[in-house]
Amino acid sequence: MDRIEWHDLPAASRAAVERHTGPVDEAESAPHGVISRLACTVTTRAGRTFVKGTRADDPQAWVYRHEAQVTRNAPRAPRVLWEVDAGGWLLYGYEYLEGRYPDLTPGSDDLSCLVRTLTAVSETPWPEALRKKPLHTRWADFLPEEVPTGLHGRALAHTDMSPHNMLVTGAGELLLLDWALACPAPAWADAALTIPRLISAGHTPEQAEAVARQVPAYHAADPATVTVFARTVYAAWEEWERTCPLPHRAALTAAARDWAACREAGSTIRTP
Repeated sequence: MDRIEWHDLPAASRAAVERHTGPVDEAESAPHGVISRLACTVTTRAGRTFVKGTRADDPQAWVYRHEAQVTRNAPRAPRVLWEVDAGGWLLYGYEYLEGRYPDLTPGSDDLSCLVRTLTAVSETPWPEALRKKPLHTRWADFLPEEVPTGLHGRALAHTDMSPHNMLVTGAGELLLLDWALACPAPAWADAALTIPRLISAGHTPEQAEAVARQVPAYHAADPATVTVFARTVYAAWEEWERTCPLPHRAALTAAARDWAACREAGSTIRTP
């Protein structure tokens, strides 16, 4: 998506934002991790605010409203501070968070806070006032005709477990950013979707499974259903990598393939 800079916004939009933040002294666009027409950190006398949004007539504008509503209900997430609809733009202000991307390599100290965050999210029900297709419907093209009942979960799931959507704070808490793809899903879905990310970071499939199984919801999941899910993730990512290749997709697809193959071979770690 073509991103614009803060100073390219209409004056009416900037003025509406500054009624919440105060005069903006500096604005820095986000380098990556946010698929938004505008995504920047603005600095004022009061501090920093992360601002993201798009044109109000953008067919995807509803995604920003949805993300803000989900974020308000999500654990380990930044606070939503305000909404602006002015000058033809829909903009949201989020709490600015200091931190760093996590280290997901084997033996990293960040893995324990990752498990705590995945556990907290897995215990959060989907806010039923929000309408969104569940994960098994989103991936219907890649699932078997008879979808296992274990995939019909109604927990809140982030579903985009890129390390660039994670932030480790100075207090050692791992927060999740960018909730635009959140949807109802099995409580263990985010832990499962983290496994290919861990493999891509250097874990073997067995090591990645061992990390995921520290999340109680994943530990309790039906193994056959998880194997179906692993095959589905690989099928979906392989299709996307083939039809819309991006620099990061090949490695993730390979990781998903290794995870699915490991589960199908029956060699996953099973914790008593």
